[in-house]
Amino acid sequence: MDFTLPPELEDYRRRVRAFVEQEILPVEADRANWDEHENIAEAPLEALRAKVKAAGLWAVSMPKERGGQGLPLVGVAACYEEMNRSIFGPVCFNGSAPDDGNMRVLNMVGTEAQKERWLQPIIDGKVRSAFAMTEPNPGSGSDPGMMRTKAERKGDRWVITGRKWFITGADAAQHFILMARTSDDTRKGLTAFLFDKDQPGWRIERRIPIMGPEEHGGHCELIFDGLEIPDENVLMKVGDGLKVTQIRLGPARLTHCMRWTGLAKRSLEIAGAYVKERESFGIPLAEHEGVQWMLGEAAMQIEIGRLLTMKAAHALDHGSFARKEVSMAKVQVADTLFKAVDTAIQLCGARGYSKDTVLEWIYRYARQAKLVDGASEVHKMVLSRSYLAEGDDFWSWA
Repeated sequence: MDFTLPPELEDYRRRVRAFVEQEILPVEADRANWDEHENIAEAPLEALRAKVKAAGLWAVSMPKERGGQGLPLVGVAACYEEMNRSIFGPVCFNGSAPDDGNMRVLNMVGTEAQKERWLQPIIDGKVRSAFAMTEPNPGSGSDPGMMRTKAERKGDRWVITGRKWFITGADAAQHFILMARTSDDTRKGLTAFLFDKDQPGWRIERRIPIMGPEEHGGHCELIFDGLEIPDENVLMKVGDGLKVTQIRLGPARLTHCMRWTGLAKRSLEIAGAYVKERESFGIPLAEHEGVQWMLGEAAMQIEIGRLLTMKAAHALDHGSFARKEVSMAKVQVADTLFKAVDTAIQLCGARGYSKDTVLEWIYRYARQAKLVDGASEVHKMVLSRSYLAEGDDFWSWA
């Protein structure tokens, strides 16, 4: 087994790392570049995006013919990890959620007309997007089968009524992918639709306050009260909505893991630098055995998460759905991100708890990792079902 990146992918990784170091980290360090939601403000973001495009590092997961770099998921994993060395990194490269997942699914299953209308503007960075699936109780969450938002056929249109919430990026999105129920069929009852922000018949009810820093566009509650969508804006076919979610969510969960690994490494980077210079009882903190245990444990867990993420990326690149591989990576990396930043804050003491570093930002952000794109408990259920069905083959080398 060879875990070495091919030369082309290693070159991309190195260039992304250098760009983050030289261009993005200095912007992050100046709080004047932050917006009111603790993300990068629009003006510095647009300036950095222009530099990313000039450097040939834009939209690494998208095809070259559409303005991306055409990297396989293994290469995307290496680059996304480097991008999220900065808390502002992924959005600067057009590699952040939810745009990344939406671009991927539109590129995989959209018609050519849909790609031109809905995908290309997202790739170009002209618009942002959102994926509207999650609903308030008793609607769909981890179980799409509980979907209550309805799409009813009226003439040559579908009319949408219902409610969604915690829709990431909705307040800044122009293009939306919407999941709605079109029949009571348990397997073919959901359909994916495309709609534009400027269409009537829907509204943002509120931008939901959360404990952590927010992506651009926040997390919103949406009300649909007569949105009309023509057949040409059905993604795949009527009844294929569950298939769309499966195609989108597997790789999207994994790209979270790629980015979160970068944040976990950044946390240890800050802590490592501090314990080397801070002295206690006459020696640097780094020479205390207890500190070494904490750093060593966190570093090991990060490496386990990286390996699981790469294994899942490799499987997806080779045509597998990689359900159990993605679930293992999701659980491990979500736990590891929280452990890494918690360890870093503990080692940095009051400095880590303050806003003198980005550790407190990462800490608040990290708590959502165990919830988004399926709670950890749901992924453990997936793993249990796989094990009970496969037995010892669960650990097959194939």
